[in-house]
Amino acid sequence: MQIADLRIALFSGNYNYVRDGANQALNRLVGHLLDQGAQVRVYAPVVDEPAFEPTGDLVGIPAVRMPVKNRGEYRFPLGLNAEVKEDLAAFNPNIMHVSSPDAAARGAVKWAKAKGLPVLASVHTRFETYPRYYKLGFMEKPVENWLRRMYQQCDALVAPSPSMVDVLREQGMNDDISLWSRGVDRDVFHPSKRDQTWRQQLGIADDDVAIGFLGRLVMEKGLDVFTDTITELTKRGVAHKVLLVGDGPEREWLEKRLEGASFAGFQSGADLGRAVACMDVLFNPSVTETFGNVTLEAMACGVPVVAAQATGSESLVSCGSNGRLIAPSDITGFADALQAYCESAELRAAHGAAGSTRADDFEWDAINQSVADTYVRLANRVTEPA
Repeated sequence: MQIADLRIALFSGNYNYVRDGANQALNRLVGHLLDQGAQVRVYAPVVDEPAFEPTGDLVGIPAVRMPVKNRGEYRFPLGLNAEVKEDLAAFNPNIMHVSSPDAAARGAVKWAKAKGLPVLASVHTRFETYPRYYKLGFMEKPVENWLRRMYQQCDALVAPSPSMVDVLREQGMNDDISLWSRGVDRDVFHPSKRDQTWRQQLGIADDDVAIGFLGRLVMEKGLDVFTDTITELTKRGVAHKVLLVGDGPEREWLEKRLEGASFAGFQSGADLGRAVACMDVLFNPSVTETFGNVTLEAMACGVPVVAAQATGSESLVSCGSNGRLIAPSDITGFADALQAYCESAELRAAHGAAGSTRADDFEWDAINQSVADTYVRLANRVTEPA
């Protein structure tokens, strides 16, 4: 079996209604597969005004609004109804891909197994870490067990960083786990995109050192650690400005805690590349990412990164070369690292240049081809004679 012979049913909890790194990666993957002659049908919740147009054929699945405060923009997929099952049967896939561990994905795994189809699961975030940000840390282990029950039913997993592959193996999620990394568009994310005029319009002078944050403004991105660290820098008298790129339900909370910070709001495309290149250092305290797209995008823009030593970033940041890795929640450690960058233009330049060179290794077509090759391997395993 070749790539052009594949008929892939892809289940996603969020394919295009809210923009994030995971669904942008999925859309790029589908585009690559279609270019190679494969057939792909995507099953995901749909809304009247999605964040962007989907790549490929998108079939809506039953879903309800996420029953969590300040997260109403998200949908929680329900199980497969008769209409979805009929559509699946008509499409007649020869491989199933699930990208989130929700009820619809679990139903898709069950459906595929009954048909003797191989199942690939892609892991995009560390869901088991989310409870700690909502004072429900005691739920972390049960959530991990819940994830394991689904992932062990799959034929293989792919994860976006070597460190996340290691975590999944340590957790006993599956025996067949390989790498599906992430790429970066160097036409968008490049040091040349820095725009001093745009910085000035946000109140950041040419000689100010802008500590940047990039991502959804939600607590699981480590916003408490971010603000506590900025407070520590202020107490030390370290000159800096704060530039936040992104939007979300915690913006008002951040505005109260970060007086004088510049909020650029949601950015995309060339505007996003400009915003990232206008940072002087990226501060990414999150431990929930499996890869860290924002880390790679900053590196591509020649911006050094201070990040939590966690899955994703630790596979991208070479500590002391293109950034610094600090133990999660170590406010003093984060502040020390940021202070060093704030006080040394030479250090920022050297580590930023090293990051930009490292980003050249992440080319989208080669990365997505690894997933296509995994599909073919799994499909051939099923069709090979006993």
